[in-house]
Amino acid sequence: GFTDAPAETSSAVFADFAPALGDAFARARAGGRELYGFANHEMVSTYLGTSTGLRLRHDQPTGTLELNAKSPDRTRSAWAGCSTRDFKDVDPAALDAELAGRLDWAKRRVELPAGRYETLLPPTAVADLLIYQLWSASGRDAAEGRTVFSRPGGGTRIGERLSELPLTLRSDPDEPGLECAPFVIAHSSNGDRSVFDNGLAAPATDWIERGTLRNLTTTRHSAALTGLPVTPAADNLILDGGDRSLDEMVADTEHGLLLTCLWYIREVDPATLLLTGLTRDGVYLVEGGEVTGQVNNFRFNESPVDLLRRTTEAGRTEKTLPREWGDWFTRAAMPPLRVPDFNMSSVSQGV
Repeated sequence: GFTDAPAETSSAVFADFAPALGDAFARARAGGRELYGFANHEMVSTYLGTSTGLRLRHDQPTGTLELNAKSPDRTRSAWAGCSTRDFKDVDPAALDAELAGRLDWAKRRVELPAGRYETLLPPTAVADLLIYQLWSASGRDAAEGRTVFSRPGGGTRIGERLSELPLTLRSDPDEPGLECAPFVIAHSSNGDRSVFDNGLAAPATDWIERGTLRNLTTTRHSAALTGLPVTPAADNLILDGGDRSLDEMVADTEHGLLLTCLWYIREVDPATLLLTGLTRDGVYLVEGGEVTGQVNNFRFNESPVDLLRRTTEAGRTEKTLPREWGDWFTRAAMPPLRVPDFNMSSVSQGV
């Protein structure tokens, strides 16, 4: 209840996970790999009270695991991460096996120039792009003509089809495994969040429904200004995809690239939501349905809104940890996406 002490976490949350992680480190050493990383778990209790008599409380557990594997000479690197509420669903052995496979792929090195490539984006990369899209989905900014969601001539693009695929992008405080506060918790006010909305219900919301833009984020004030419905954002994001696994999508790729993750993402143009950033910890060449080697890293220039328009396949949705935004946003479930012409704008020298 509201007057009870805050919820707490302790090292007990790692009771089963820590021995399994130790076994993974031992296997890595025996296999000639070096593992690095960190595991974190926190519990945040939020008490919300207002002068109107409102009294609400929410306890939010958040756990993350990030692992890097490197070859002894440090020329090959791979990354894997996951988010969790309690570490009971984390399998260090499976993550280590995935990293070992990626280091093996990297034994063959192929240099490629900048250009547009058919690219398989893994769930973590999709999450990083679409989280930034959600952060940029202010209804007021769109209505005022300042964003990618502004309609030429006035108004917003709500009702416009953004993808030919039946993709649904949504938030739901009750999503299993991604549960979050079902009401607004605002520490300060900005274009799409207001302290005067604290305690307002944050219901399940479809941002994009089967390819069509349905909602943008609003406060009660910005909704009144724009005529849009009151639509607060929740602290999770889900993109409903298809049925095939990433491995199955690789097997159906004649020539393309498979990414590990994205990094150092920055906005270039809010009018198109053009973003730039870097690939990191493994870009792999796919030929004839198999990974045949590792290529160099790239800088990319892409808009997530435009990517949704050009995406030709979405795989199976799974929980994922955003690599770039994981310090602020951990509750995401995304499918891998196939983009036929992902823009690798220049070569990057990073590992």
